Amino acid sequence: MSTGGSVLLLILLVLPLVGALVVAPLKNNAATAKLVALAFALASLVLTAVTWFSYSIAEGAPRFQLELSVPWIPAFGTSFALGVDGIALVMLALIAVLVPIVMGFSWEEKLPEGRTAAGFFSLLLATQGLLVGVFAATDVFLFYVFFEAMLVPMYFMIGRFGGPRRQYAAVKFFLYSLFGGLIMLASVIGLYVVSGAELGQATFTWVELQRMAASVDETTQIWLFIGFFVAFAIKAPLVPFHTWLPDAGAEAPVGAGVLLVGVLDKVGTFGFLRYCLPLFPLASQRLAPLVLTLAVIGILYGALLAVGQSDMKRFVSYTSIAHFGFIALGIFAFSSQAFAGATLYMVNHGISTGMLFIVVGLVIARGGSRLIADYGGVHKVAPLLAGTFLVAGLSSLALPGTNSFISEFLVLVGSYPRQPVYTILATVGIIFAALYVLWVYQRTMQGPLRGSAVLGALEPAGGPGAMIDPDVAAKKAGTGFPDLSGREIAVLTPLIVLVLVLGFFPGPVLDVITPSVMATLHEVGLPDPVGGLSQ
Repeated sequence: MSTGGSVLLLILLVLPLVGALVVAPLKNNAATAKLVALAFALASLVLTAVTWFSYSIAEGAPRFQLELSVPWIPAFGTSFALGVDGIALVMLALIAVLVPIVMGFSWEEKLPEGRTAAGFFSLLLATQGLLVGVFAATDVFLFYVFFEAMLVPMYFMIGRFGGPRRQYAAVKFFLYSLFGGLIMLASVIGLYVVSGAELGQATFTWVELQRMAASVDETTQIWLFIGFFVAFAIKAPLVPFHTWLPDAGAEAPVGAGVLLVGVLDKVGTFGFLRYCLPLFPLASQRLAPLVLTLAVIGILYGALLAVGQSDMKRFVSYTSIAHFGFIALGIFAFSSQAFAGATLYMVNHGISTGMLFIVVGLVIARGGSRLIADYGGVHKVAPLLAGTFLVAGLSSLALPGTNSFISEFLVLVGSYPRQPVYTILATVGIIFAALYVLWVYQRTMQGPLRGSAVLGALEPAGGPGAMIDPDVAAKKAGTGFPDLSGREIAVLTPLIVLVLVLGFFPGPVLDVITPSVMATLHEVGLPDPVGGLSQ
């Protein structure tokens, strides 16, 4: 790969990291820290838009675009190499959209004793910059470095700014991810050694490694595949590697939780598409039944556990486990429609679950409790909040007309021709999704005013222990259990718009995804059972 190229991705990577360094020292001026952090996040959003429109989807356009490559450790064949295909580009767009929204949500959030807004906002920016590196790296060793580095700011966000069991959740998250990363490192080194034998010169460059993939024997591919797969399955997370997520999701501050389940977890499914399938095509085909089994188990297990949750944040985490099962099903079904659906699902899940996490956070902030049983009848005193909860829930269960529907539909339609049994089992998860979402919505938002969190917040309107008349409470409880503020409406509006726009007009995103999807299917070496996607 030649030295030089576009610096656009480098700026997109460095800008949030510089922002983190600028914001971190502003500990004594929270207002300035927030404004500076938001300015960097919005600048990154604008730059991501420039990147999006600089990417060509014309026929014959190269797989990776906006490339930059400079020698890093020449003795080991490593380069600081960046580039994006359509799959990476939509993930960069997702992180660029979510970070300003998370900052807007966290603007007035109460932080634990001794913690500062400057520290939290700088960690958000650091996470963004390192995630850009993960998605844009085209050198396998560089990807590994970013893969491990992104754990650090998320660890501190959970461990320093999270809930009562934050230390336990942070350590569990870090140890699981570090264990997966170390196993992947063994495969990265093995891949480097194999490339030396196959190519005559060892390399970490993704393009060169992919070119030799077909000539590596199946047994070697399987061993190398396992190292990458375990790391990505932990990150995704697939059952049985999932147990860190409910704890981390429940204890993380809401803003960090949005990035955790909205973007950081997608590194796992992105890794399946970028590394497991193209670099180990024979192993991917051989081990696909195992992965599909885990995916379907995850869909059903996550849904059933979500139904049984009493904690709202753990509920959202278990819904994510079920959704990731659909994404893994689409990836290992080996069809262009399923690939496209899985990639689009990665984006839509980030939007839907991010919105659901934010709405749950708003409810918790008002009631002071994470327990579902402590709420009821919220629509009577906060109708806008209840309405946004419903929109987020309907998007999560993939109602037609919302963003998640088309991605789930593509996964199922694309998976059925090659994997009918797994697809039929997965469709049961759709029924469970409607059950767990509507059940939680009905218990918390509908019916008469009830639950200690709601009644406790409304006591100023009726007096301690007083009988609360719903009509009186609706008029007097503005300060007890308020509806959405102007800032909160501004935070949620872009997500609602994306839910509806991508529900009816997913074409622009699919157009970006499709060329990379077709290239990945070609690299796997299997015919497309559904005849290909039309561009």
